[in-house]
Amino acid sequence: MTGLINSRLQEALIALKATQQYRQLPNLQHNGPYVISEGKTLLNITSNDYLGLGGDTELQNEFLNQIRLLSAAQTPKMSATSSRLLTGSDAQLQALESELQEWYQTAVDKQDTSVSKSVLVLNSGYHANLGILPALTALPVKTLILADKLVHASIIDGLRLSQSKLVTYRRYRHNDYEHLATFIKQANPDIERIIVVTESIFSMDGDRADLCQLVQLKAKDARIELYVDEAHAIGVLGDTGLGLAEETQTLANIDYLVGTFGKAFASVGAYIMCDDIVKQWLINTMRPLIFSTALPPINHAWTRFILAKMPTLNDQRAHLAQLSTKLSRAIVQRHRVSPTIQYPNYESPIVPYILGDNASTLAKAQQLQAAGFYAMPIRPPTVPANTARIRLVMNAKLTNKDCEQLIRQL
Repeated sequence: MTGLINSRLQEALIALKATQQYRQLPNLQHNGPYVISEGKTLLNITSNDYLGLGGDTELQNEFLNQIRLLSAAQTPKMSATSSRLLTGSDAQLQALESELQEWYQTAVDKQDTSVSKSVLVLNSGYHANLGILPALTALPVKTLILADKLVHASIIDGLRLSQSKLVTYRRYRHNDYEHLATFIKQANPDIERIIVVTESIFSMDGDRADLCQLVQLKAKDARIELYVDEAHAIGVLGDTGLGLAEETQTLANIDYLVGTFGKAFASVGAYIMCDDIVKQWLINTMRPLIFSTALPPINHAWTRFILAKMPTLNDQRAHLAQLSTKLSRAIVQRHRVSPTIQYPNYESPIVPYILGDNASTLAKAQQLQAAGFYAMPIRPPTVPANTARIRLVMNAKLTNKDCEQLIRQL
């Protein structure tokens, strides 16, 4: 790297510091629901470990004891060593896909017994969203993609990679389905396919998409397909934890259902539930799948272990909902951080405490940390300008007392 480039990088980093947008990797130790930062033990209200399974040592010991009982030949390996198309598609991974398919089928059969899906496991939610849309739009079909304005960065990158002479994309205003309907109505007659893309729970605002309304829109136009990213709803919502689509009974109407294991599952990886022919197409065209080493079999074994327990965790989900509702109502009713945001009902464990400017947000995060809470500031470009916030995240291991102490600090 030349001296000129080094100098320019240094100037750019100084500019980030001046606008209070400079980021550093934290140095943390984890201890159950706590993190240890700079020698201080803080209650973790930042993690996406919604059910608190990531710090559950009893659960981890139960899993390890099961592994110890296996023979050497049966013990899951520590590395896949190659992509799935070579030697990375091991028995653990194949079993996980089968069990995920059974999970889906059990839930969807309560709604529509004529619907079935195949499951493809991927390395991460970012891999999924980066690769699925470009693969789906690789066919010579004139396609319009309509995505919610607040979809995750991984989806935005997937949109950009999808754009071509035959594929265009537009962004409708967040959860504004009249705006979406206008885009659909304005679509040129030669558009053969419209893919509507949304998250079910939005990662920074914690609010929900109206999947029922999206399904109604889809029913009016045969060209429409629905792509729903359930990353922040999996494990949290639904009778068996299958997400907002299960809760709203819209599973049968969603074409591409994406989820991740890195949050409520306390594991790693992602998946897509889709028609089998789509799965085969993705295997043949999805670059992040084809050109990435598969995840280690031991990780898939842990994910299977958690999946088996997921339908039994309704008490944890109910407690999580109660804590989240208490916190969100306290922010709106007592602190009036943003009068445009209202939480009349339970939305999700993600509760944004919007302060607007970077300086106020950084100061508030430092205050919360001084009071014993590990809270982190979220600033642009992660969120829109002038909406810097503390992203407060509840998890099922927190108590009502923890929640009340946090409310007092706000």
